[in-house]
Amino acid sequence: MSHDSSVLPKRLAFFERYLTLWVLLCMAVGLAFGKLLPEVTANLSQWEFGQGSQVNVPIGVLLWLMIYPMMLKVDFSAIGGIARKPKGLIVTLFVNWLIKPFSMALLAWLFMHHVFAAWISPDVARDYTAGLIILAAAPCTAMVFVWSYLTDGDPVYTLVQVAVNDLIMLVAFAPIVMFLCGVANVVVPAKVLITSVVVFIVIPLTAGWLTRTALLKSHGKEWFEKNFLPKFHPVMICALLLTLVLIFAFQAENLTKRWLAVLLIAVPILIQVYFNSGLTYLLMWWFKVPHNVASPGALIGASNFFELAVAVAITLFGPGSGAALATVVGVLVEVPVMLSVCRVCNQSRPWYQRRIAKD
Repeated sequence: MSHDSSVLPKRLAFFERYLTLWVLLCMAVGLAFGKLLPEVTANLSQWEFGQGSQVNVPIGVLLWLMIYPMMLKVDFSAIGGIARKPKGLIVTLFVNWLIKPFSMALLAWLFMHHVFAAWISPDVARDYTAGLIILAAAPCTAMVFVWSYLTDGDPVYTLVQVAVNDLIMLVAFAPIVMFLCGVANVVVPAKVLITSVVVFIVIPLTAGWLTRTALLKSHGKEWFEKNFLPKFHPVMICALLLTLVLIFAFQAENLTKRWLAVLLIAVPILIQVYFNSGLTYLLMWWFKVPHNVASPGALIGASNFFELAVAVAITLFGPGSGAALATVVGVLVEVPVMLSVCRVCNQSRPWYQRRIAKD
């Protein structure tokens, strides 16, 4: 007999379902704050961790409060079990690290410097290009678990895909950003970029792993997942929303004068999402990878670790920069676009599985 529960469509939690709406509200609040209280906004934007560090104190703290709970979910012990069926992981890593950042750099160069050249000056185009490259250079982490759930993905395999991506980010993120930004004639200070990787990846990843290891040993897995992790959900929500309010406040002058930029920046992001998710999904289909591995893999290949991207863009170029704005646009379009990819994966499941059955 079939399970009745399979008939019921899976849905996002209330906050995630309306994330785009919350982003729009934060945008409105931030713009109002920036326009009505310009001196307060200027003082907040100049508050850094040491002179010349370019790491904004309030945004840095808020971003850490978002990233650390995500790292708590990463279980590196699950990596060993995937060695027996590595095809799905290989496809995901191929698209994430050899296709995605380079395709985004190409799209950013094409649209920012050529297609939209009539509306964007060369200097601003370079900033937007840098932000888009930073956005694409880090694969998604926490939200992937949501997308995997909605497409009946294999939770263990999804966890491994995220864990391996996090490990690769430690060594690959900074060189890829520096190389691609250099090609785009954007100067990225190596010291500042490496500092941002340490602050926003190495430290929270290490802290998350140490916390997870200690609490699993002392309290057990059930307590950790049902009692400890849920306490961070409201913290992450508040940190995300406050971060967006501050970013849009710092961007108030830029946005009110260049509101068209948000629409223009969204174009290469949308193309990149559908291109990478489609490529990953078809490669998985070609190599006969099970659908419950292929669908979350396609979603990882399409979405971005926007929390890290925002942090790095702010660290490198400042909270009021075009690069920071480009990463924020990524947040704005993330949920509706990813939901559409989830829908395609679910609706194409019968077609996909017919291919897998032919062996």
